[in-house]
Amino acid sequence: MTDKAISPLRQRMIEDMTIRKFAPKTQHDYLQRVTASFEDVRRYQLHLAAGGAGVPTLNQSVSTLRFFFKITLGRADIVNHTQFIHVPRKLPVVLSPEEVARFLDATPGLKYKVALSVAYGAGLRVSEVVALKVSDIDSKRMVIRIEQGKGHKDRYVMLSPHLLELLRAWYKAARPQGWLFPGMNPVNPMTARQLRRACDTAAQMAEIDKRVSPHTLRHSFATHLLEQNTDIRVIQVLLGHAKLDTTALYTRVATKTIREIMSPLDRITGKLKEGTEPPA
Repeated sequence: MTDKAISPLRQRMIEDMTIRKFAPKTQHDYLQRVTASFEDVRRYQLHLAAGGAGVPTLNQSVSTLRFFFKITLGRADIVNHTQFIHVPRKLPVVLSPEEVARFLDATPGLKYKVALSVAYGAGLRVSEVVALKVSDIDSKRMVIRIEQGKGHKDRYVMLSPHLLELLRAWYKAARPQGWLFPGMNPVNPMTARQLRRACDTAAQMAEIDKRVSPHTLRHSFATHLLEQNTDIRVIQVLLGHAKLDTTALYTRVATKTIREIMSPLDRITGKLKEGTEPPA
């Protein structure tokens, strides 16, 4: 594929992604990976695999190639030449309520304490926390508005009384205008990288051995709600999951719920004679 042909195709692909409202980062990733023609697809995938590319990179490349050939070039048959790699989902790392309390107490400064408290208290993604605006906090209805979260969907999550107190303390101290958590330049919001660094610092100060990230707080939020017997469909809505199967993963890490389930052996204990084995 010559440079002369690539230029208009590149522009057309950008237009196709813009029409479908792809996020800027997604557009950037897609454009970076369009490096193969139809005939080169198999060799390109082989090159990535042989080079040690991880599963996320390989699957992102497949998504890119499928979009480029199917949408931009109108070659739907390319799907037959690509294959996603499916790997077993690992259980997420979850903090206990006591660990969350220690973690939040160890955060470096009010700004990060409030931001990370929002991540846990409302179960938000890091991208959703940093994108919050002052106007998104609705203290009358006790909800937080998440505008254009993952999948370009708006949703509401609960605003707890304690979180509202923290947010008011932060507003009184910093008087943010526009962005709830402004960056070094108030015109821009705090970056996800800044929040992750604060998260690392808090985990170290709290002496938590688990691998902790802002997303760990979201996992902990969902797991703790499940352990409080919150309906899993409600948790699905709060998290903004498109599929219930995604939310159902937390049933595998809700250890409090698991511990409280009575074993069938306990139900028949009184019926067993001492020293005898249970019937087969």
